[in-house]
Formats: sequence, C-alpha cells, structure tokens
Amino acid sequence: MKIIAGLGNPGTQYAFTRHNMGWQSIDFLVNNYNLGRANHKFNAECWRWRDVVLLKPLTFMNSSGLSVSEAVSFYKIDLQDLLIIYDDMALPFGKLRMRAQGSAGGHNGLISIIGALGSLEIPRLRIGIGKAQDSMINYVLGHLEPQELERLPEILRRVETAVNTWLDKDIQQAMTIVNSEISPSDS
Repeated sequence: MKIIAGLGNPGTQYAFTRHNMGWQSIDFLVNNYNLGRANHKFNAECWRWRDVVLLKPLTFMNSSGLSVSEAVSFYKIDLQDLLIIYDDMALPFGKLRMRAQGSAGGHNGLISIIGALGSLEIPRLRIGIGKAQDSMINYVLGHLEPQELERLPEILRRVETAVNTWLDKDIQQAMTIVNSEISPSDS
C-alpha cells in the first residue's frame, strides 16, 4: 500500500490557485482513471487506485500533517511509501522536482507533515509555480493566469508520468527521470 497526498486548500475560492497544485494533481489522476466519487476519511477526500490511496487533505494547507499522519498510521505504511505533491515558489512555473527527503523549504503544508510524522525522510514531488513579484501570500493564493491555465494539462500529464514512475520503479529512478526532464519553460 502507498499513499499519494496532494496538498491544497478546500473551498471554491481556492480552486485553480497556485497553492492548490497538489489538489489539481490528485483531481487529474481521479478524472483520468475514472475513480468516481471520493470517500471521506482521515479528514480528507480519498480514492483507491491500484494499490494506492490518493488523498486530498481537507484540513487547509497549514494543517495537512493531521490528515496525512492519520492515513499513514491507519495503513501502517513506511514513509518511503508516501508521496507528497505540492507547489513550490523556488521552481519556475511548470518545472517538476522530485526528492526522497529534505527540509520543508518554508512550505507550511510540508512543515505540518514533517512535524506530524517526525521525519524529513518523506518523498515529495514539487510543482514549480514561479516567484512572487509582490506579496507571497497573494501570489500563492492567487488564481492561475490564463497562460498558466493553458499549460496546466501538460504539467499534470508530466505529474502523472512522475507518479507512475515512482509507483512502478522506485524513488531513485523516478528522480532521475523527473529531475532531468526539460520542461517547455526551460527550452
């Protein structure tokens, strides 16, 4: 059993905001694989797919650790079998970066998860949203611009490829593929 948690904030006002890229990723997988309606468990929406639980915590970003730790505890999984998908301002918009472990890099959702699980050794897939020009809060909670929305399907297809590589191979092979990938913004 593995868990993939996409981070975001509940509520229609947060739909298609930069901070909800993790939720967008889970929604993409759910729609692409016709997984139907969510079950509500662990203070989250969740779906079963393959030998995986897809999780969208409903705790708001800054308390994501409550939901994720409850699911990890319930399924008794090793942390290497948990993948967190979230937005990252340190990466250009659309750039993906996978890591096996590390600090939270100032991301409050990941800070919450690391605190709840007591470990930095949590695999994660970061989706670049670019740097804020003004207010960081307004930027991450701001809605995607039309040109960003246009690129979203391509980004989510690459997230799907990254997720499937992590599931079918291992974190090292997934990191090699994802981290060496050249996104359209790099060319």
